[in-house]
Amino acid sequence: MENALIGFIGGGNMANSLINGLVDSDFDPAHIWVVDRNPNKLEQLAARFNVKTSTSAREVVQKTNVVVLGVKPQDMEALCIDIREILSERQTLIVTLAAGLQTRHYEHWFQAHLPIVRAMPNTPALLRCGATGLYSNARVNEEQKNLAESLLRTVGITVWVDHEQEIDSITALSGSGPAYFFLMMEALQQGAQKLGLSEKVAKILTLQTALGAARMALESELSLEKLRMKVASKGGTTEKALGVLENGGLRELMSKALKAAKDRAVEISHHFDKDKSP
Repeated sequence: MENALIGFIGGGNMANSLINGLVDSDFDPAHIWVVDRNPNKLEQLAARFNVKTSTSAREVVQKTNVVVLGVKPQDMEALCIDIREILSERQTLIVTLAAGLQTRHYEHWFQAHLPIVRAMPNTPALLRCGATGLYSNARVNEEQKNLAESLLRTVGITVWVDHEQEIDSITALSGSGPAYFFLMMEALQQGAQKLGLSEKVAKILTLQTALGAARMALESELSLEKLRMKVASKGGTTEKALGVLENGGLRELMSKALKAAKDRAVEISHHFDKDKSP
């Protein structure tokens, strides 16, 4: 990525995570620009990372060859219209972090066929253990794909998908997924407290158990099913508890939850189809 000049439009949490990952990976902070409306936020980013800052998106787009769009979906149309003339002249690589917005929306707002990568990271990227789904349109060349992947890999793992609609499924799984596990851990802690454990003991055991299970799954060559079966000895306590979860429809409930999240992502996308005026 040594030839990349990266501009982040929007200095929020995900931009902070990516900038931190880049700097920790020895990427030159002098090659990073950040745009935000909040001058205090820009001052903090400059002090922490020694990056360049501006309140003008047009200025930064003129100075960079990779632009990371990190503003809210509802603010994206106005931004794209503002910078589209400069982008079309430079054929800049666009990496967008916004949920729900598809490449057709950007192409409509830019009024140009530009190389666009959709990235769907998740909040653990803040700790550099994120999971990011990536999709590129036909304008993205191999060098640009490698560049986008290198950028997102600074905060965790990345996976590419061939069909754009799969990004909605990734949004439902890993994008929203941390909240599912937080809910599960919350329920486990509350259940343990009802069994007589203190809040402190119940919480620390819940968190460490979740961490340990995730590490075992990551580091083992066994399937999740076989790992589960190794814990659940026949006639034991675990088997009894798992029976309650299975009989309660846990699998079907999780499937419904993921579908609901995916359907909502599709709804958001269709919302931006309603107004096609440039």
